[in-house]
Amino acid sequence: MRIFLLLFLAAVLPLHAETLDFTAWGRLAIQDNDRTKPLDSFAEESLIRLSGKAEVKAAGRSWIPAEWVLSMLLDTHTWADEPFILVAHRPLAKRLGLDPKQKRFAFNALAPLPELQKLLREAHDLRRLEKPLPRHLTEAENVGARLTLFTRIADGSAFLLVPPPAPAGPKEAWLTPPSAAPLYTGETYQEAVRLLQGTARHYLARDAFQFTLHANQLRDVLRRLNPELYPPDSSLRLEHFYNQADLFELSIWIFGAAFLLLAIQQMRPLPLPLVPAGVALASAGFLLNLAGLALRCLIAGRPPVTNMYESVVWVAFGAVAFGLGFFWKYRAPVYLLAALPAAALALLLVHQMPIAMPARLDPLVPVLRDNFWLTVHVLTITLSYSAFALAMVFGHLILGTAIFQPGRVREDAQIHFWLYRVLQIGILLLAAGTILGGVWANYSWGRFWGWDPKETWALIALLCYIFALHGRLAGWWGRFGLAVAAVVCFQSILMAWYGVNFILGAGLHSYGFGIGGEQYVAAFLILDTLFVATALWRTRVRASAAGGAPAP
Repeated sequence: MRIFLLLFLAAVLPLHAETLDFTAWGRLAIQDNDRTKPLDSFAEESLIRLSGKAEVKAAGRSWIPAEWVLSMLLDTHTWADEPFILVAHRPLAKRLGLDPKQKRFAFNALAPLPELQKLLREAHDLRRLEKPLPRHLTEAENVGARLTLFTRIADGSAFLLVPPPAPAGPKEAWLTPPSAAPLYTGETYQEAVRLLQGTARHYLARDAFQFTLHANQLRDVLRRLNPELYPPDSSLRLEHFYNQADLFELSIWIFGAAFLLLAIQQMRPLPLPLVPAGVALASAGFLLNLAGLALRCLIAGRPPVTNMYESVVWVAFGAVAFGLGFFWKYRAPVYLLAALPAAALALLLVHQMPIAMPARLDPLVPVLRDNFWLTVHVLTITLSYSAFALAMVFGHLILGTAIFQPGRVREDAQIHFWLYRVLQIGILLLAAGTILGGVWANYSWGRFWGWDPKETWALIALLCYIFALHGRLAGWWGRFGLAVAAVVCFQSILMAWYGVNFILGAGLHSYGFGIGGEQYVAAFLILDTLFVATALWRTRVRASAAGGAPAP
């Protein structure tokens, strides 16, 4: 179905988008994935789903999502020949006869492939039989979904811009402009059609003032069709601001600058107020994260408890909160030296992996709705991840010092006490979160414990850290050994947090499952293991050279 806007002959005019403002166009409401959202959100989410990036380069320039989706609708560019549809799995690319060194391909290069259609049929048959899918079939399904989304945007069927007539409820499907014509016969709908055509015409003519004016008027007229269903301007403006501000990405730079100032002062003390400046920047980044989380909760109408993206952002927030809290208690900048890189790395990870950890504000699945115990359980247990991430970086600082500056961190150094305090907080939160998870399981599934993979690995992680602290108290290892444990035990957190959702992909916690990013996690684990081994080797060599017993 080619939407009626393609009737404009002006579609062949050349495009140069620098003079146009797409704010008003991006604030039109659209229904997508059972949620009504600004068109700006739909455009960015669709572009990320298709290409893995929030912008696309074509015709010698970059296209923002709101303009790209309008260009797709009006067919002003041969997007089907642009290589921007993601095929991330190399074995699948090889199987399809594509260049495995290339990650993105054109729609016209993918859609006709008979091997892809064969794989999609195999995946469909296995789904029908409720059998697990191998990785290449799962990735083939993802490529098929991208091709379907491309087709729906290109033919206009994805543009559900018109609310259904009253007395339709909030769950009823919205309509495309052509499909709404039989249901609306009044002057209001005709005015909406004229404004939609005018918006397209002025975009093609590059008339910035009229383009913005018509888009704003179109939103007002569409709201008059069903004022009860159409979201208020305040909601559309809030989500549009959240998309454009990108507070989490901005905080990465602020955390990096704060860490740099504190690290300089730690390595070479200077007669400059670097520590107050670093603390001020860290506090500013913390407030930006808090504002981003608050906006996300206001827009979605729920706490951040539903997917990997939200948990990673919450862990970054918690790490900086712990870092600032312990800094003010002990006046120890090393807490921020540990918290800031942990938070910045977590936020950078979700920013660089939008396919594996999409930032979409999807509606809650039924098991998660109106569940107080779920919210408390998830926020508590992920806060424990924040504390353990902080402890993990503490451990790296101690082990790094043992490698590069042996002898600087003694067994009686204060940093060991600070590490011990963080581990205590983490164990307390993880134990409380695991118990609250049992309460939620009883509330949702009728049993407290069922050895679900998520439950099992949460218990394993808790036992790992309890064993580490018990071994320290029992004298099985010294304070240096506790630093090693803080690093090694974090691998159990990675398994409970990432491995169950993205590697095992089994259990009742399916709403949190995902795919992708294995190479990054595997590289981290390998490098981290080598790092710990090097620190242990250096410590033993130093102890042997000093004529003492090897360090525990």
